[in-house]
Amino acid sequence: MPVQADAADLLSETFVVAWRRGDRMPAEPEQARMWLFGVARRVLANAARRTARHSTLTDKLRAHLESLPTEHVDPETLDIRAALDALADDQTELVRLVLWDGFAVPEAATILGISESTARGRYQRAREKLRELLREYQYEGNTP
Repeated sequence: MPVQADAADLLSETFVVAWRRGDRMPAEPEQARMWLFGVARRVLANAARRTARHSTLTDKLRAHLESLPTEHVDPETLDIRAALDALADDQTELVRLVLWDGFAVPEAATILGISESTARGRYQRAREKLRELLREYQYEGNTP
């Protein structure tokens, strides 16, 4: 089911559909209002189906990735994964957006809905923690 943050997008999508299909809108105001509610209901139902499909696909991908054998994974990769798992969730997400997805820190801040200064501080602390953890893994030869 779509979340409250999607309300503006769903409303705009409803109005786009109504605008495109304006020739089908009844002339009588009460009927037009009911028609518009029907359009909104279908837009919401489509969004709910998209969300359900996305969740299902995400779950399938997660299950597939977890089922992959790790015996031929580079030990260094395991160290990086372990270090990322050791970070706080908000730091991990920020690091992934910046390093893996290629967003700049200000862009990642916008995506996460936090201020740029918060993102910069969080990213700096995450980098320091990662550096420390990876140094430990390197010297101790740890692999999870």
